[in-house]
Amino acid sequence: LSTAVLLPLVFLIRLGIQHALLKTVELSVESRRRWAINIRNVLLIVFILGIISIWAPRLQTFAVSIFAVAVALVLATKELIACLSGSGLRMLTKAYSLGDLIEIGGIRGNVVDHNALTTTLLEIGPGQTSHQYTGRAMVIPNSLLFTHPLTNETYTKKFRLHIITIPLSTDDDWKTAEQLLLTAGQEESFPFIEEAGAYFKNLEGKLWLDAPSVEPRVTIQLPEPGRIHLLLRVPCPTQYPSRLEQAILKKFLAEFQFAPRFILPDTTLAHSSDSAVSR
Repeated sequence: LSTAVLLPLVFLIRLGIQHALLKTVELSVESRRRWAINIRNVLLIVFILGIISIWAPRLQTFAVSIFAVAVALVLATKELIACLSGSGLRMLTKAYSLGDLIEIGGIRGNVVDHNALTTTLLEIGPGQTSHQYTGRAMVIPNSLLFTHPLTNETYTKKFRLHIITIPLSTDDDWKTAEQLLLTAGQEESFPFIEEAGAYFKNLEGKLWLDAPSVEPRVTIQLPEPGRIHLLLRVPCPTQYPSRLEQAILKKFLAEFQFAPRFILPDTTLAHSSDSAVSR
């Protein structure tokens, strides 16, 4: 109602002033035109200010309602927004692509599909050292990229460095085991070791990496008293680490003899048996 009153009122005022200017012969035509334009602009500003003053309370209520709806919408769709943001982060950083072997949030597998909301993995396990498919497909939200670290085991694509761990005891001949393990690694990786070296050297310029040595090497770890771990690092094709690992392990086990493991008798059980016999 206020707007309906304001509009004709401003219009009538403008008509009245223009009529008065037309009858004012003392002013030149140029001066009357200037006055008409200035008055028109002033009345337009007055009309706009009047509309704002009339509708401001209603617009304020409407704005509060819009803000409340927007907040509720964000809270209701925050997971979807996080998934979309995770997808953007994946594309921006090129964290992984189809065919990569990744681990995130305790889930490990090959990427077989990804979209704006989720990533589908073909699970590999059990554990971090296995390379066997479990037959299960795992669908994970892309929002996990913001809450969990991502491990890409196939970042270097065609070739990778693979580590094989051999647990020994201090009773075993670890020097012989070290030599046998190194020999097995050299023999099994010989067909592709030169190609792997050239490939890593090529990546040095593309990914700003120091090209690692591809020659098989064995390092020694002492995880606990009485235990020795031999770690063999060898280059291997990215898609077939299990085949190389199994070939090396079979060759090593065929030639190495572990020290006999003696199990001490249960003295408590023996004492009980002796007591029973004496009775």
